[in-house]
Parts: sequence; structure tokens; C-alpha cells
Amino acid sequence: MYNKSLKVLFFYNGIFVLGAGLLGPLYAFFVESQVDGVLAVSYSWAAFLIASTIATIIVGRNGDGVKEKEFLLMGGMLLRAIAWISFIFVTNIYQLILVQVIIGIGEAIGTPAFNTIFAEHLDKNIHMREYSTWTLIANLVSASGVLIGGYIVKYLGFHILFISMASLALISFFGLLLKPRKLL
Repeated sequence: MYNKSLKVLFFYNGIFVLGAGLLGPLYAFFVESQVDGVLAVSYSWAAFLIASTIATIIVGRNGDGVKEKEFLLMGGMLLRAIAWISFIFVTNIYQLILVQVIIGIGEAIGTPAFNTIFAEHLDKNIHMREYSTWTLIANLVSASGVLIGGYIVKYLGFHILFISMASLALISFFGLLLKPRKLL
């Protein structure tokens, strides 16, 4: 039904979204247990949003000049994989904020790139169907991720959760990297 480029994009970004979904609302529990404070959740999440906003402005002004947007998408995945594994070493608010800033930058690089690649590969006369399909995939994968993440934390702990998140991001990164450039 859909073209091969969208299938590949949906598949690898779906794996990435699964990884991101593993943490979901568990982030607040992690911060509370590692940094000890409700305000640390607020400060670190605000740092993520501010970093993401500033980086999005920069990417918005310069991203169209990048010929192969998939490299931006992969760069965003790689930055977030690094940040997710870095959560293992967080012991204070400053480290937490730094990790969230890196995630924000990764988000600002990766998300517009994904959206651009997606838009470039839309099939004629079924745009609504393709956007709806991606929303369906992203929501179901995220919901699965949140449930799986809860079990991982309960039985194996946050360290394994962060390793799992980073591993899924790296699978997505290398999956896209090893695909022929002309595909995306």
C-alpha cells in the first residue's frame, strides 16, 4: 500500500519511538529517586523544552540547506541514545539538566528531519491515510513502550531501562545508516 521509503521510515522510527516510550511517565520516578526532588523534574523538563526550542530555531533556519535529511534524523537518534545511556551516571540536578539539554538538541534535530523526510515521500491522494498510519503506529508503539518500561524498571531497574532505550535508538540509527541513501 505505502511506498518503500515510508515503510522503512515507519519501521526504524517506530523502533526509536519504542525506545523513547520505555521511559515515558517513569521519568518522574527516576528523577525523584536519583536527584531527590519534585522541582528537579520541573527544572530538567524545562531545560529540555528550552534547549529543544532554541535548537529548533537553529535547525529551522539551517536545516533546509542539508541535502540528505536522513543524516539529521540519524544525528538526532544518536544524540538521544548517548543522552539516554548517560542517565545511568546522573547523580545531581546539574547532570540531569545537561542530559535533558542533549535530549532537547537531539529532538530538535531529529523530529523536523523525520517530518521533512515523511512529507517528501507522501503518496499522492493518500496524505491523510499516511499521516494517520504514522500516528497510529507511534501511539501504539509508545503505549507498548510505557508498559514494557514499567516491567523493566520493576524487575530489572532503571539502568537496564536506559541501556534498552539506547540500544533501540542505536538499532534505528544503524538501520537507517546501512540503508541505501537513495531509499530515503
